[in-house]
Amino acid sequence: MNETICALATAPGGALGIIRVSGTEAFAAVSSICSVHCDCCAANTIHLARILDGSELIDEVLVSVFRAPHSYTGEDAVEISCHGSIYILNRVLEMLLEHGCRMAKPGEYTMRAYLNGKMDLSQAEAVADLVASSNKASHLAAISQLKGQFSNELVLLRNELLKLTSLLELELDFSDHEDLEFADRSELLELAEITDARIRELAGTFKQGQAIKHGIPVAIVGKTNVGKSTLLNKLVGDDRAIISSIHGTTRDTIEDEIEIDGVKFRFIDTAGIRETTDEIERIGIERTMRAIEKARIVIWLFDTLPARSEILKMAELTKGKRELDVLNKCDLYDMEHFVPNMVPMTCISAKHGTGINTLKRKIFEEAKNDGLIGQESDIIITNTRHYDSLIRAHESTQQVIDSLEQNLSTDLIAENLRQAINVLAEITGSQITPQETLDNIFSNFCVGK
Repeated sequence: MNETICALATAPGGALGIIRVSGTEAFAAVSSICSVHCDCCAANTIHLARILDGSELIDEVLVSVFRAPHSYTGEDAVEISCHGSIYILNRVLEMLLEHGCRMAKPGEYTMRAYLNGKMDLSQAEAVADLVASSNKASHLAAISQLKGQFSNELVLLRNELLKLTSLLELELDFSDHEDLEFADRSELLELAEITDARIRELAGTFKQGQAIKHGIPVAIVGKTNVGKSTLLNKLVGDDRAIISSIHGTTRDTIEDEIEIDGVKFRFIDTAGIRETTDEIERIGIERTMRAIEKARIVIWLFDTLPARSEILKMAELTKGKRELDVLNKCDLYDMEHFVPNMVPMTCISAKHGTGINTLKRKIFEEAKNDGLIGQESDIIITNTRHYDSLIRAHESTQQVIDSLEQNLSTDLIAENLRQAINVLAEITGSQITPQETLDNIFSNFCVGK
């Protein structure tokens, strides 16, 4: 924390590149290599400057000056906007290293922001999620966490538990007076149940959070040559899968992603399901079964109306999944007199693109009905560490509830409450967080953050 760090904060290869410098000697280091004296600059100002190596002009740049504590890291900081030449950027970094800086580690800027109280730990992790967000839903989830909505919810929960703990601790201090009771047990039980319900509700959004972060998996399943690969190509707008009239062309699962109404969906084209003696095709069919297990939504694709035996088979395979039954090649049918056979069907022509937009809307609705898409204002857990902590907090609050219902001792109830409070504090880092945990969290960041 006493060292001044520098790093390239933008991806190489662009027209511009930004180098970040942060630490107690940031102003001195930058002033040593450019024509602007940062010590004399007002906070939050931008200055035109020349980077000079002796008398050699390296680049004309913009220097942005931030004074502690009003910077991203909470330290004195400078951002140098250079031209995007790899030579220029490397040369500027070399000169900064020669003048007392060292290269920043992955996530070190955000770690310093956390350690300097600019954000809590869950907000710091939201920075990485924001950088990695690839669709509207994941962006909104990261923004919500960065703004502190999740942290505020945890503060409310901890404050309620702290009140109860304080009253129980007071009882323990006056343990000589057996008839003295500061905390009403019925009120304590009611509050513990309310708190536990909210913790479980937050943990329950993790499935939705994972879908938002990694894409909702949708398996396209059916017999050979019904048009699964054609449908994948039409959905993603690219020739992603090989198309052939030969049965069994697809031997492995093929994946691609698209965004529907701001939500990422991950489509999986699978090998056609049929009896086969071909060893490679058999392995492909086994992978189809695994794809069905992992999928949240299964599209059963047909090119003829399914028989009753097929309907029973697909119902067995898709237990617990959202299922869409789709009839392909509808251009070959007299749709005016078409009557679905036993199951409601969505009719499309993957070859000609007929009904594809309708199918996308139905896929989105199935995801919504499965609870994978919520309201923009909802708090959604996307981080595995947060989920694990919430599960442990639930276990502790459940122990509090059990202890109260069994009328167990005050010291046992107080200890379970303390455990719940500490676990919730781990999420935001509001109690002492081990360096190993911090290193593990911030090692996944890019260097410039």
